[in-house]
Amino acid sequence: MKNSLLSGLAGVMLATTTIPASAQDTARNHRLDAVIDQAIAEKRIVGAVVLVARNGEIVYRRAAGLSDREAGAEMREDAVFRLASITKPFISATLMRLVEEGKLTLDDPVTRWLPDFRPHLEDGSEPIISIRQLLTHTSGLSYRFIEPAGSAYHRLNISDGLDQPGRSLDENLRRLEQAPLVFRPGTSWRYSLGIDVLGAVIAKVSGKPLPQTVHEVVLAPLQLNDMGFTPSVPASLVTPYADGHPEPVRMTDGIGVPIGENAARFAPSRALNPSSYPSGGAGMVGTAGEVLRFLEIIRSGGAPILEPETVATMMKDQVGSQAQTQGPGWGFGYGWAVLDHPELAHTPQSKGTIQWGGAYGHSWFVDPVKKLTVVALTNTAFEGMSGAFPTDVRDAVYADLKD
Repeated sequence: MKNSLLSGLAGVMLATTTIPASAQDTARNHRLDAVIDQAIAEKRIVGAVVLVARNGEIVYRRAAGLSDREAGAEMREDAVFRLASITKPFISATLMRLVEEGKLTLDDPVTRWLPDFRPHLEDGSEPIISIRQLLTHTSGLSYRFIEPAGSAYHRLNISDGLDQPGRSLDENLRRLEQAPLVFRPGTSWRYSLGIDVLGAVIAKVSGKPLPQTVHEVVLAPLQLNDMGFTPSVPASLVTPYADGHPEPVRMTDGIGVPIGENAARFAPSRALNPSSYPSGGAGMVGTAGEVLRFLEIIRSGGAPILEPETVATMMKDQVGSQAQTQGPGWGFGYGWAVLDHPELAHTPQSKGTIQWGGAYGHSWFVDPVKKLTVVALTNTAFEGMSGAFPTDVRDAVYADLKD
């Protein structure tokens, strides 16, 4: 059975249709089941929700494993996850709607909207940072988890939007503004807190708090009722876990999870603390189904939230594949990585595929050529984002995919 994804209000409502599964569908589903079952059996992830849509129809859906291992609670398809960087596409779409409405331009200097946000280079000079540079991570800002121990980001105790419950946005921006830029804006690419800064810009431009603006511009038109910056039903949040041996470790506030040579710090209680600033880069919560609906709206042209021309621009590489935003062959658009050279990336995905993930253990991609959208949310960092799991899911989907 498949679910029609593009019926109702611009593809928002899910209506059930009876379509017999093909042999190709059956084989793909068996492969996906095996990938998920193996990851759980090997204790690489605790639980997951995986959805696959093709040509506007959901062709695979599964909730597997546990949402709370210690309580023995099974994962549910409507489980609410801390989305981490899956927040970024929603903020990017909100910003681009404001651009469409003529309320700001991508070439505006950030100081037009945030006069006090004036970070400097190491030599003390103050370069102009544009809204576009914040959006594309070419501003010279960074993340604490990327910078080495002892750097200004650590000395200033800057939050990455995942930790330090109760901190205000004004305070975090004050600290961020004191850290030297890691390069002159527009000369390189570095994943960064730029989207958190954009959150403050959006609030200033709209005259409303960021959560309200995102709700009015994106969430309400698409009827994404379980999405936001705080869970409407706190008990619906899945329990997060960190990579560990012999099994993942239940996250507690302040836990550091190794990534590369550094570590990212998490505070799961942040999502439940109304005093925590709404992080435009990492602060939202929501379900896998809602993430899929949003991505399918993007894939199909953006209506009713964005114009097709805007979406086409967002899905184009704006920085060049030399940035290697997801490794060789990947550039970056407005809100996500863009695949320029599948052969360099060693991926079966088509040129023009957009992709990103979330630090709590998530991955997603949209292949516009194959009309394919895949969302895989787990409750295990970082295996669900950058371990073998997302690659195994991808390869299971493409194994015998036909046009």
